[in-house]
Amino acid sequence: MPIFAAIVGLLIVLSVLLDAFETVVLPRRVQRSFRLTALFYRITWRPWAKLAGHIKSLSRRETYLSYFGPLSIIFLLVVWAASLIFGFALLQYGLGEHLRLGSEKISFGALLYHSGETFFTLGYGDIVPNSWMARALAVFEAGMGFAFLAVVINYIPIIYSTLADRELEISLLDSRAGSPPTATEMLNRLGCCPDGRVLDEIFRDWERWSASVLASHLSYPVLSFFRSQHSNQSWLGALTVMLDVTSLVIVGVDGIRSEQAKLTFAMARHAAVDLAQVIHAEYNPSPSPRLSTPELQQLRNTLEANGLRLRQDDAGDLKLAKLRSLYEPYVQANAERLLIALPPWIRTEKKKDNWQSGPWDKMIQKKEPAGSLVLDDHF
Repeated sequence: MPIFAAIVGLLIVLSVLLDAFETVVLPRRVQRSFRLTALFYRITWRPWAKLAGHIKSLSRRETYLSYFGPLSIIFLLVVWAASLIFGFALLQYGLGEHLRLGSEKISFGALLYHSGETFFTLGYGDIVPNSWMARALAVFEAGMGFAFLAVVINYIPIIYSTLADRELEISLLDSRAGSPPTATEMLNRLGCCPDGRVLDEIFRDWERWSASVLASHLSYPVLSFFRSQHSNQSWLGALTVMLDVTSLVIVGVDGIRSEQAKLTFAMARHAAVDLAQVIHAEYNPSPSPRLSTPELQQLRNTLEANGLRLRQDDAGDLKLAKLRSLYEPYVQANAERLLIALPPWIRTEKKKDNWQSGPWDKMIQKKEPAGSLVLDDHF
């Protein structure tokens, strides 16, 4: 029995150390079928998401869902620490000999306590290892405690630094594509710019952003669960808008070059596909259509009203359908998995952008004299 306990303890310790290394240190996706961290997120996300489904208010639901990402990091660290303490307690039970001050008997519960105080380097000295193997285990576990503290100190700042970089471009999208952003709104605001390099530069920035999101979310999958600052914004929504708008440009919009749009589409599609695998999104064979035929015609009319002409023939419609089929199943699967609402192709109602609204606006407007200057919707 003691030998069996030692073997189980060794397996637990090695499994946790490997999982922590792959999650925090290894900068690439791990394709192994079983991982403790992946199992942890599957077990914890499902009930959290199920409870979110009972919250009717969109803002309250988003607020509730926004707690999962930060809390999951804390609970994951707790699971790692508890597992290591339990594993080392089993090793001490199977391989070590101990003395205890006083006459109280050494039980497994006492060894569990000894493992905890050793891991957190408390060093009370009320339980003392009495063999070279038990002493070696105690020293090694104390070292693991210091390493664990280093992981906590470094892991969380890295997560939030990467999150800030991701959210920067999403915030910039507000004035360029609306809140929530849509492909039609972005073309209406930027597609008619006389200098075509402006839209190309924006596409180039979003190509880099897509590559950055892909790299960071592969290394730190927990970032997928972090929500944006506003309930009408999300990293997945921004990625989808870029895929939508570059699809339209690739199909053909008069006066807009498609070379950079093709590169941005390729990178954004790559991110959507790989991240669907990271979060274990499930393929939906019958997803709800995001762009119906009447909506496509409405999209064309809206663009034409702003001086833009989208290609209108059977070959163009077929090309757009083909491009959509390359990414929509993945972004929709991601959205269902993460409970993120995907942006529409076209605005159905007039809404202010996030930058146009504020908590004091009504009071300020009441005090404004007649004829005062007011910004229009798009400057």
